[in-house]
Amino acid sequence: MLETYFSLSMADQAELLDTASSHSGRPAHLLEKDVWVVWTLSCLFSSALADRLTFKGGTSLSKAYNVIDRFSEDIDLTCDIRRLLPDMATEPEGIPPTSSQAAKWTKAVRSRLPQWIEDSVIPVIQTALADSDMVAALDITGKDSDSILVKYPPLRQGTGYVAPHIRLEFGARSTGEPCEVLPVVCDLAPLMPEIMFPEARPRVMKMERTFWEKATAIHVFCRQAKMRGNRFARHWHDLLRLAATERIQTSLADKSWLEQVVRHKTMFFQEKDQSGVPIDYQECLTGHLCLVPDGVACETLREDYNSMIQDGILLAQALEFDVVLEQCTRLQTMINSDNTNSEILP
Repeated sequence: MLETYFSLSMADQAELLDTASSHSGRPAHLLEKDVWVVWTLSCLFSSALADRLTFKGGTSLSKAYNVIDRFSEDIDLTCDIRRLLPDMATEPEGIPPTSSQAAKWTKAVRSRLPQWIEDSVIPVIQTALADSDMVAALDITGKDSDSILVKYPPLRQGTGYVAPHIRLEFGARSTGEPCEVLPVVCDLAPLMPEIMFPEARPRVMKMERTFWEKATAIHVFCRQAKMRGNRFARHWHDLLRLAATERIQTSLADKSWLEQVVRHKTMFFQEKDQSGVPIDYQECLTGHLCLVPDGVACETLREDYNSMIQDGILLAQALEFDVVLEQCTRLQTMINSDNTNSEILP
């Protein structure tokens, strides 16, 4: 029977990480963090919580769909709003009929989600750690106490851009659908076949929905000209990788995917542009989707993108930032002109 990674001594784990790093060219600290990402997913989706959670975002694209060539470190999860608010969210799509109802649902989510995390999620992770004789600290964090940091004892360090913790970011303002169950394995597994690593089978938000989630998030950034924390440039990188896939190319002509996202964000994520005017998500459906920032916003994004490259976040040879903008300009033109037969990438 194969030895498991976490049954090895810390010295043997460190040696394994260094050996795999030298053979693959991947930074050891990212290989280490990836193991913890998969272990955490396995912990959650092998528990009784699995049927109400959906794995989404960039890490789902890299780990479940294998369509982006960057290291994605955080785990974005949606708790089905219908399960969290069974007395309120009775609409099949989990979208309230009016903006006033959306405000009430949002208030209820902010009230109930932190308690659910503390009462239901934390014990699952604590039990899994204890059962495997593993050590990690768990902290509830976030402005609305809607995130968990799984702080593991790092064996290897990078530049500091990637911290030695797994951030679980929970949301509960959607159903998490459409989704599908997909396998997730550690990046170390094919490099060290003599060792058994964690595996998971999470419910994953379909990549078509994620594409438009990212496109509309970029649209908001361009209208606001304001960065929301570090690592925001990942959305542009991810969007291009998604747009290059046959699956997204095929789906672009079906605007029902975008319509779902527009309806959802119009109710739950009302934003204002840099002049204080409410952002109209309908613009994205009427030929005014914006994917390319300018001025100071563009330079801020450039700095963030280059920081990702410096710490090895982009796993393959990264495109230069100006090339990213050029390709996003082509994608923007194609979507807005509804010319879905054009090639996006050269």
